[in-house]
Amino acid sequence: MARNPRFDILFEPVRIGPVTAPNRFYAVPHASGMTNTMPRMRAGFRAMKAEGGWGVVCTGYVSVHPSSDDTPLPYAALWDENDVRSHALMTDAVHEHGSLAGVELWHGGGSVSNRTSRMPPLSPSGVSWMATHVGFMANQRSKVMDAADIASLLRWQAEAARKAQRAGFDIIYVYAGMGYLPYEFLLPEWNRRTDAYGGSMANRVRIVRELIEVTKEAVGDSCAVALRISLEELRGRASERAPSEAHEVVELLADVPDLWDVKMDSSPTDCAPSRFTPEGSHEPVIDFVKRLTTRPVVGVGRFTSPDTMVSQIRRGVLDLIGAARPSIADPFLPRKIDEGREQDIRECIGCNICIASWHDSVPVRCTQNPTIGEEWRRGWHPERFAARGSDAAVLIVGGGPAGLECALSAARRGYPVSLAEAADEFGGRLRFETRLPGLATWGRVLDWRLGQLQRLTNVNLYAGNELSADDILGLEHARVVIATGARWTRSLYSTLELPVGELAGPDVYTPDDIAAGVVPEGPVAVFDFDNYYMGSLIAEQLARSAESVTYVTPAGHASAWTIMTNEQPQVHRALATAGVALLTLSRITALAGGEATVANLFTGAEQRLPCRSLVIVGRRRARNALYQTLLARQAEFAAAGILSVDRIGDALAPGAIVHAVHSGHRYARELDGPVRSAAYLRDGPLLPTPSLLYDDGTQERYPQ
Repeated sequence: MARNPRFDILFEPVRIGPVTAPNRFYAVPHASGMTNTMPRMRAGFRAMKAEGGWGVVCTGYVSVHPSSDDTPLPYAALWDENDVRSHALMTDAVHEHGSLAGVELWHGGGSVSNRTSRMPPLSPSGVSWMATHVGFMANQRSKVMDAADIASLLRWQAEAARKAQRAGFDIIYVYAGMGYLPYEFLLPEWNRRTDAYGGSMANRVRIVRELIEVTKEAVGDSCAVALRISLEELRGRASERAPSEAHEVVELLADVPDLWDVKMDSSPTDCAPSRFTPEGSHEPVIDFVKRLTTRPVVGVGRFTSPDTMVSQIRRGVLDLIGAARPSIADPFLPRKIDEGREQDIRECIGCNICIASWHDSVPVRCTQNPTIGEEWRRGWHPERFAARGSDAAVLIVGGGPAGLECALSAARRGYPVSLAEAADEFGGRLRFETRLPGLATWGRVLDWRLGQLQRLTNVNLYAGNELSADDILGLEHARVVIATGARWTRSLYSTLELPVGELAGPDVYTPDDIAAGVVPEGPVAVFDFDNYYMGSLIAEQLARSAESVTYVTPAGHASAWTIMTNEQPQVHRALATAGVALLTLSRITALAGGEATVANLFTGAEQRLPCRSLVIVGRRRARNALYQTLLARQAEFAAAGILSVDRIGDALAPGAIVHAVHSGHRYARELDGPVRSAAYLRDGPLLPTPSLLYDDGTQERYPQ
């Protein structure tokens, strides 16, 4: 198909200093979990975006010196020649597809703890980030930067820029955002200096200007130099000489960098979840930048609609459409727009599982795109599939996330596929979860797969068909896949932090009951030890009708795991807005006489909570009755032509939607493959010889 002419503007080249981006699609720097320890995986991951049409593809954050050590989080480094070789794998792979490669040089300053290097962190005035997230907590505090430290920072930046140039990068960043060192100079809470780097905004911005200047001097005319800067906090601060301090900063640096990459100040606002924030949410903060500079501007906003992208450009908000999450969900988003296939875009759902991957220090995962991170180690391509290995017909029982993904991937390989769903609609757990407050966008998981399946001629879809073992044995499918999901249980929670027993009673419910339309009588208690989104969403929804709702959890926060997905602050605000009472570090042990018995997790001290109905959001158990019944009749498989019966998704092991989708995809990819196949290729760092790193940033080969 031909490209829609209204999207032509997205494919115009953009000059960025001495280099030219082939189009306006810009995959901004973002962590991938694949650092110098996984260079081949990283190269494959970034190269896939270039193949998919992103004109610029950037790395994640790259440390310029051991005093910027984010261990155990997966940061990259450009400290020595081994690192240069490692990054060159990525730049070579990106260049093969005609895209520019960008690198985000980074010093964490007072926001890191240098757990591995054990060097004192640096900050403008000895201030350290006193984080409340245990993953960022530490007790090593920062030292006050003196003149020698500032000179060292400028030298480290220049040396890293030269290494980046040798590694083949086309765009080299100065990173003044997200609480990291150059950003720390911009805010008086961090910067209490009285010298030329503190006080007025002209002084506070000096280090950023000097970092840009030394970077440009280091790389000459061969590379563009970009400034990535957070403007959210500055935009809200008054200035005597400009509409805000953000305006003042941009005016002072207007044409110093070759590119402005503008963003928010913290991960929960910069990468806000769709549950709370719509597409394009950055615009009110960054909309002024283009008016103050002649340089191109790139920004993000979870852009998935090409019409929204065009609007950003035509209205003068951005020159380049930046993306992290949408480029993960669909690396081929630009190419699909170029080919007139907008309906094939696998849109980001804003669940932020990708961000949770970074917090977990693992390669990036995506609910929508199960191939992400698997490009090199498993050889998975998001748009290409190996041809089927046999003529075996595939029957998938269960049309939830795992079943839908399995059906689509198997059908793309050429297998004849039948997908049977007991309910009248496909979607499984998504049918209910997308009706919960804020989760409508998650319906893209269902809508995209169902839309793709309906266009394939080798797929039969059967909704409203609950199959028995007798039915399956009579349908003559060689491969049977059970994707019947999981059910929530009424298990309670022990002091060993394990689910125990089940609490019976007519007033004890699970999310499955709420999904079936049950409206519990108030006052209601929601006891959540699942710790993801379900418990708080059930409480928020019930608060609309129940006389009172109390959320009880053994964790220290509501939906405790959502700190990994940037949702925790908004979850607490949503519960407060809904009038839900919050009781943490507590477990419910009984329900009787209109009261729940609540025990403190650590002390065991008990209290009584008025409670007519209890909703337990804790353990899930696989729905395996059909699978077990089939296994009991394995002797009949040969006569029925059945070669295998397998489980996928929650029916195999309950998890988040991302796990179900990956499970279904993996089954389809590996169908009719070798009986004993490797799980995946194992990557490793490029370290032919160790090197000595000195505190001043110099290095030498370690003596043999």
